[in-house]
Amino acid sequence: MSEPSDPHVRAAQRRAPEWSNWAGDQSCTPVARERPAEIDALRAVIGRAAERDWRVRVVGSGHSFSEIACTDGLMLSLDRLTGLLDVDRASGLARVGAGTTIRELSLALHEHGLALENVGDIDAQTIAGAISTATHGTGAGLRNLAAQVSELTLVLADSSTLTCSAESDPQLWRAARVGLGALGAIAEVTLRCVPAFTLHGLDAPAPLAEVLERFEQLAQGNDHFEFFIFPHAEVALTRTNNRSERRPRPRGRLSAYVNDVLLANRAFELFCRAGRRFPSQIPRFNRLVSALAGRRERVDRSAAIFASPRLVRFTEMEYALPRADTPSAVRRVLELIQRRGFAVPFPIEVRAATGDDAFLSTAHGRDSGFVAVHMYRGMEWEPYFRAVEAIMDELGGRPHWGKRHFQTAATLRPRYPEWDRFQAVRARLDPQGRFANGWTERVLGPIGG
Repeated sequence: MSEPSDPHVRAAQRRAPEWSNWAGDQSCTPVARERPAEIDALRAVIGRAAERDWRVRVVGSGHSFSEIACTDGLMLSLDRLTGLLDVDRASGLARVGAGTTIRELSLALHEHGLALENVGDIDAQTIAGAISTATHGTGAGLRNLAAQVSELTLVLADSSTLTCSAESDPQLWRAARVGLGALGAIAEVTLRCVPAFTLHGLDAPAPLAEVLERFEQLAQGNDHFEFFIFPHAEVALTRTNNRSERRPRPRGRLSAYVNDVLLANRAFELFCRAGRRFPSQIPRFNRLVSALAGRRERVDRSAAIFASPRLVRFTEMEYALPRADTPSAVRRVLELIQRRGFAVPFPIEVRAATGDDAFLSTAHGRDSGFVAVHMYRGMEWEPYFRAVEAIMDELGGRPHWGKRHFQTAATLRPRYPEWDRFQAVRARLDPQGRFANGWTERVLGPIGG
């Protein structure tokens, strides 16, 4: 391949190293990487990209398993566009830099007596990346993180800024809250927060058949409910988190290290490594891990309960389903693993959320259950994921935008009632496809298409 003639391109290529995601299974070599620290600098680098006809993708903390952030153009990291910019305790509104991680935001909000209503169990994601992919926690009566957004500030392809809300531009607001990085670069986010609260968390094993039978009851009967199943075991590992008036009792550093690092991560990784080396023994290992799981109880501030360290590397696929279909989907996946002989050392994770109105939210217009499947690093994942996806297709499943799937714009469009409205906003804001990449071309299709 000949060397690019543009000296700016040659210089950028010399200084832009390869990027890879947290899991290490997605990588790309951008023509340039930039880390603007303020909105004006963000506007300037996007303007220069347009002058050089580079496409642009914004990367968060790299916790997506899909190629959503990959680019051969300009890669923008907003890890310097951070911090709590404004907060009003009375209204609960908090404005934050888009590159702020959920962990950083939760700590800052706590100082003002506030908290996020609901988040997932990984807090390393940036707030912009989490909302852009419809990242969610669990709670039958709670919506995903994007639904907690009150206002967004975008830098568009022409380097102008645009602030949107439900009042100023309802169509844009419903599109941009789960925008997949395809509308512009999010610079600031204003969130509706709630008064800080304490959670009573209980992890406990339970008979799998009973949990599947009572899934809706358990989801509705707790503020936050989820469960994990290791294939070939008859035990569900349940996690319930409920609001409590009790005072938080934070664990000591040693206790947290022993439980979260040594037991939940290091010991589990040893089982995964053994399973990778001896796949035929995975059913035995999974039953042993499930049998060793005991009852654990905690009372702490919400963010400390929600988040769990994830040190074991894996890849993941997740589907959102009509909630009533969730137990059936889980049963079918477990039967599939048994019938096809898939070697799966990682548990299946099951959660719940209520519907919302963002155009491309995976929970758009319906109360949803979420079924996530994982595979340990270095193990064959594609046949397993494709077989699981076939089950989800039959049930009208919608794939998590930040996780692996094999869908295209043609297969996704029928699953989203407001698909064409999102595409109209995309064509209005980015008619030249400045914020496109190979992933958007596959899952969204051409601009205006």
